[in-house]
Amino acid sequence: MRVPPAAAGAILAGCLCLARALPAAELDAATLDALDAKELPSVIAWRRDIHAHPELGNRETRTAQLVADELRKLGLEVHTGIAHTGVVALLRGARPGPTVAVRADMDALPVTEKTDVPFASHVTTTYHGESVGVMHACGHDAHTAMLLGLAAALSAARASLPGNVLFIFQPAEEGPPDGEEGGAQLMLKEGVFEKYPPQAVFGMHVWAALSAGQVGYRSGPTMAGVDMFKVIVHGKQAHGARPWQAVDPIVTSAQMVSALQTVVSRNVDISTNPAIVTIGAIKGGIRNNIIPADVTLLGTVRTFTAEQRALVLEHMKLIVEHTAAANGATAELIFSDAPYPVTYNDPALTQRVVPSLAAVVGEANVRQVPPVTASEDFAFFAKKVPGFFFFVGITPAAQDPATAPANHSDYFYIDESGIAVGLRAMTRVVVDYLTSGGSQ
Repeated sequence: MRVPPAAAGAILAGCLCLARALPAAELDAATLDALDAKELPSVIAWRRDIHAHPELGNRETRTAQLVADELRKLGLEVHTGIAHTGVVALLRGARPGPTVAVRADMDALPVTEKTDVPFASHVTTTYHGESVGVMHACGHDAHTAMLLGLAAALSAARASLPGNVLFIFQPAEEGPPDGEEGGAQLMLKEGVFEKYPPQAVFGMHVWAALSAGQVGYRSGPTMAGVDMFKVIVHGKQAHGARPWQAVDPIVTSAQMVSALQTVVSRNVDISTNPAIVTIGAIKGGIRNNIIPADVTLLGTVRTFTAEQRALVLEHMKLIVEHTAAANGATAELIFSDAPYPVTYNDPALTQRVVPSLAAVVGEANVRQVPPVTASEDFAFFAKKVPGFFFFVGITPAAQDPATAPANHSDYFYIDESGIAVGLRAMTRVVVDYLTSGGSQ
């Protein structure tokens, strides 16, 4: 792994951890539950601290420092400065076995928090030229805290652990700042899987669409691949009172927005997989009586197969070009250079792991979820080795998940009993995989 010398963390001996480690024993359910229960108060405290101090992608310096400090206390091999602010640590079990990777994301979102929890964020920043709050509106604070708890619990069981666990604390899952690289793709580019090659990679996400006590999963394509795009419509500026002297990019853009919705509704077979084309921003004009020269549209495409993606992008291109031409305008359709791939759960690995989830929450609380049109750059890790990504319910039992504030909402709320479930579920997934010998 290529680590910047100035940012590289010390590689520590295991002496700090051994004092708190358990003697060699079978890692049965009762032992694992006891280890997790011991770490849970720290996990909740870490989560609340991180929630109160959120940081955007590639700027997670405080969070990374907290993570690295806690991992060093466990005596793990710690590397910092990966993909700007990422942290990686290796736990070497005392018994031979495979290596498995577990990933958590650390970044927050440019969202002004409106919850009334005592540890609510009051952090503000400037994002795309606008003043905005910063909030863990997607639950990455919980992911980071749970992975720290997993590291602590498994470190205590080191003497009984067959194989190794690579803990990956990833920055910029929500995307790096404009003009920067970041996230899972950059961590892989810098060699995170080269120094400690895993046989499998696991990840989880707290999920408002599930009640606390439930977990969800899907085999195969699970979360959508993403293409971000920009359309620049070029017209001709004129006085708003004399529109015949203009080539109106606003009218042209309005027609494009409507027409682009037919890409999915009239060209994609959504009975097999969903697809989405969304326009998220329209920028153009500065005054009520001036028809501007240009308008910019920003949007996102979500697809689940390579064939579906190719179909959607081709029809978008036809609509943009021909709508512009029909209005006497021109237009550029520009797609991002680094689309996110589909998050794919390896079917064989999924079949192997689901019983571990059921052992924690019971079969009735393990749900097969429909395709999720949100995306995850965990997908980059799962393209390198077999991966499994699951969802942990965090909506209070008394509330209908269908009405709960969704991930990315300014009212997003985590029932912390779900954090306990997530920690236990991931512990069981990892230990069951290692004790069964990995991929054989």
